[in-house]
Amino acid sequence: MRLPSLPRVAGFDDAPFAKRPGARVPLVGVVCAGTRFEGLVWGRVRKDGWTATDEVCRLLVGGKFLPQLHLVLLDGIAFGGFNVVDLPRLAGTLGKPCVTVMRRLPDLEAMERALRHLPRPERRLELLRRAGPIHQRGGFTFQVQGAEPEWVAEALKRLTDRGNVPEALRLAHLIGSAVMTGESSKRA
Repeated sequence: MRLPSLPRVAGFDDAPFAKRPGARVPLVGVVCAGTRFEGLVWGRVRKDGWTATDEVCRLLVGGKFLPQLHLVLLDGIAFGGFNVVDLPRLAGTLGKPCVTVMRRLPDLEAMERALRHLPRPERRLELLRRAGPIHQRGGFTFQVQGAEPEWVAEALKRLTDRGNVPEALRLAHLIGSAVMTGESSKRA
């Protein structure tokens, strides 16, 4: 797969949300060409629910952005706590490479302990396993379905202005926190 000089991407992050069980969690999707903002989609999932994959698909399938995209980025494998994305199903449904981007290697043992306190922990763990191996390439930590890790590392480099957070994910985080709290947060 050839990587264009300005890859188009949709980056998804959840916004601040209430910690009570079943709370509605805003889901922000920012579309960028390279590091330039081009569009926005907005949805909702439930805290620790089961609809994260379906909601990302709903926001993109049939819309104007999906045909333009080269890949889809997620800020981690889950939204709203542990509403875990089925990464292979997402990539298959969208027909695009799908990538979870992490700021650092996750503590998988701590994640498993936390999941044991939620309904259907084995199903959530299976979704985590299905996402594939965690790669560290070019200063980025990620999982990918639908593309080779080297291709993804190069794409992430082109989509990042500075640091190791692609601009679409950085903007999704800033926009979500500003809409929900009245100002953007420091950590993006």
